Amino acid sequence: MKKHKVGLIRVLTVESEEILSSHGRILERAFPELEILSRCIEDQPKGIYDEESEEIAKPKIVNLAKRLEKEGVEAIIISCAADPAVKEAREMLKIPVIGAGSAAASLALTYGRRVGVLNLTERTPRAFKEVLGENLIAEDSPEGVKNTLDLMTQWGQERAREAAKRLKEKGAEVIAFACTGYSTIGLATILERDVGLPVIDAVIASGAVTLHALRRKRAWEGER
Repeated sequence: MKKHKVGLIRVLTVESEEILSSHGRILERAFPELEILSRCIEDQPKGIYDEESEEIAKPKIVNLAKRLEKEGVEAIIISCAADPAVKEAREMLKIPVIGAGSAAASLALTYGRRVGVLNLTERTPRAFKEVLGENLIAEDSPEGVKNTLDLMTQWGQERAREAAKRLKEKGAEVIAFACTGYSTIGLATILERDVGLPVIDAVIASGAVTLHALRRKRAWEGER
């Protein structure tokens, strides 16, 4: 089986190799064809949680993406549901650049036309609104949660479950995660059991789109 080397950019600055590689391990288990090289940007210990933190992060993401391309990766995943710097990186790189947010929103539409978005905070990322349009029928977020670090607490995870149940009550047929921090704590399977709706994990969605892009390229090359 051919392995595809993929660079994954975390927008949360972490020192722990265990946490840094957590999204990569999720992807490698789900998609054995992918070999993930994980990196994080510098000086953002709380990640991206508002417009200001996103703007600060963008040049760091682009620079890191350039370095990963030079290291020989075949594609880049920006593991953040806001798709920060995805457009800018695509303009600078020659390889596919996949944003976790637009990947999750697009995949959600294959499960239902009434999509509920589970945010980290009250703001739904632009990437979701652009893809979902009128199919975005409900938005919610865990009460009291401010950043991804809060999701690693017991109370933060309980608030996330409560928010998911509210999305179902508002008529959602499928729930899409608008935060990759939910992937870190493995919340999708818990919510599918507790809420009874399909749940789209943004990290898994980014891997599915990345593998499609790489397989498509390989198929085209085989036709020549």
